[in-house]
This record gives sequence, structure tokens and C-alpha cells, in this order.
Amino acid sequence: MSGRRVMIVAGEASGDLHGARLVQAMRALDPALAFSGIGGRNLRQAGVRCLADVADMGVVGLTEVTRKLGTILRARRDLRRILSDAPPDLLILIDYPDFNLPLARIAKARGVPVLYYISPQIWAWRKGRLNAIRKCVDHMAVILPFEKPLYDQAGVPATFVGHPLLDALGDTPAPPEARRMFQLAEGVTTVALLPGSREGEARKLLPEMLGAARIIARELPPVQFVLPLADSLDPAVVEGIVRRRDLAVRIVRNRIYDVLPAADVALVASGTATLETALMNLPMVVVYKVSPLSYWVGRAFIHVGHISLVNIIAGKTVVPELIQGEAHANRMAVEVIDILSRKSRKLRMHEELSQIRARLGEPGAAAKTAALAMDLLNT
Repeated sequence: MSGRRVMIVAGEASGDLHGARLVQAMRALDPALAFSGIGGRNLRQAGVRCLADVADMGVVGLTEVTRKLGTILRARRDLRRILSDAPPDLLILIDYPDFNLPLARIAKARGVPVLYYISPQIWAWRKGRLNAIRKCVDHMAVILPFEKPLYDQAGVPATFVGHPLLDALGDTPAPPEARRMFQLAEGVTTVALLPGSREGEARKLLPEMLGAARIIARELPPVQFVLPLADSLDPAVVEGIVRRRDLAVRIVRNRIYDVLPAADVALVASGTATLETALMNLPMVVVYKVSPLSYWVGRAFIHVGHISLVNIIAGKTVVPELIQGEAHANRMAVEVIDILSRKSRKLRMHEELSQIRARLGEPGAAAKTAALAMDLLNT
């Protein structure tokens, strides 16, 4: 059955990557499918006609949305018009719940089946969203093992497909090869800096990370720094911040899975990158910083003891988390230096990180989710 149309909506960089793999898996089952929606470089390369870019949609915190509100509202208006005037045959939503759940309601009203890939974090906050999901989502493709029981209890059809990062990692280079690949010196301590995938996030965290890097370089020479740049970040913005700090940092675009094996430790913005780093078995310090109002409001609603996916999945503190006032250069440097200096702590972190992969299911998330999508298309 050719000529069927699919709308896919990914509002952030990680969703763009995982969505692209899903599109490829669906096209393998039906090459004639036509895709449109919201995405970034990866979804465009997969052949999706994108009406807005994830770089203009991603925000961190509740107050940071104001600067991009115009773009977000225009994108929502355009998608709503399409859903009402020319409904697709299937709507696929990837995380980004404040934007996506209203679209799901419109789709449901128009008789469009809805597949939700990568669940909103209902286990952390706003569990009331389960009611909205039950009413307007036909199937949830969840990527964390503890999510399926929550949906089962709420009466929402759900399938645990495994974490898509298990596919995205692929074959990664050995540390010596990775260092040669990016002209990094062998035998020199290497620190990776991952300031996040959103511009506002990077502007807050990268200056502090660079300040920490200067301290680390002074206290533990020789040391080198590498920064794998997220697809959704403007290289000029990041290069400008680094240039102003007058510090040698190797900036690498679109190669995070090749870069991380080169590092001995990482400073990582809370988010998907913490899990990517964990799957590389790389010790890390997780940092998180939003506006004071965003943090205050968030703390009133968030009901988990950790912010990083690594610690949430482990059910304990495996990696240190520096939040808000603690996410400053001196504190980051102290944690990184301690990990590098205390062999027992580094080994323990390696052992605990190695257990994370086993909890994330088997590879093949995109193929399993594509099968669910095709079932909805064919009903």
C-alpha cells in the first residue's frame, strides 16, 4: 500500500537521531511512505520534509521557553492545520510532551492513529499525563524497562522496545584509535566536555566547564580537552565561548560516539548524553543548571531522587550530580580531579556503569518500533 503519509515530530536533538533510525526502518518495510513533520539534520537526511528545526525548538527549564515561543507556536499552528485539513495516515510523536500531547488530541479527534516513541518522564513528574495519554495515544513504544509497568497499570498499550542508543552506538573505536582520529596526544589525560544540545543550556554550562578545565589543567598537567558538538548546536556559538576563555579545546562535530572513547572522564550536561557516556563506560560528572524560577518550579513537581538517567536507571548514585549552585567551575574541577586521582573510585564507577547496558534491553529499538508503526498503519 503505497502513498501513505506519516507525520513525525521530534523536538530535540536526541529525538531527531532516534526518529531518523525509525524512519529508515519503516522505509525498509514500505519504501513508498512519505514523511513530514519536525526534525533536524538526521531526519532531513532520512528524507523527512521538516517544517521546523529541532535547533529552534529545544529548551531547558520552564522559563527558557519564552525566547523561542514564537517559533514553537508557529510550528504548532502549522502542524495543527495539517492534522485538521489533510490528516496523515499515522502520527509518530517522540518525547517533547508539552508540544506533542496537544497534537495527539487533534489526531485522535480526526481518526489518525498515534504512536508515541520515547515516553514523557511521567515517572519523574506530572504523572497526571497518563490520563491524556490513555485518551489520545494508541500505542507507547517505551525505552526504559520500568516504564512499561506504569502504562500497563494505567491501561495504555505499551511495548518495551529497548533503548535506541544501543543501536546508535554501533562499532566504536578503541581509545588509542580514537585519539589518533582526532589528533589527541596518546598518554595524556583527556577530559570530554559535553555542554548539552540546546543553545541556552550550552551558554549556561560551557563557561563553567571551561573554568573547570583551566583548574584541571593547572592541577593535573598534562591534560587535553575535547568537545563533541551536538548536531543542534551552532558551532559559531560554541567556538565563540571557547575562544573567549583562551583554552585549547578540540571541537569535533557530529562524532560523539567516536570521540568519547578517547576520554578518561567527562563533564556532561544532564540529559541523553549522560546515558551515551555511560554506555561508553566512561566516568563522568553530571551538571545541571536552569534559571532559579525554573528550578524552583521543577523541584515542586519532580519526584525522583536523581536528575541523571544513569543514576535513575541504577537506582542509586553511580555518578556525581552537580545541580544549580553546585554546577560551578571549582566544584566541577574538584570532582573530576578526584575521579582521576582516586583509582578505587574510578574503578568502582567503571564497574557500575558497565551494568547499565544490561538494563536497557536488546538492540533493535528502531526495527521493533517500525513494526508497531506498520501495525497501526495497516489497521
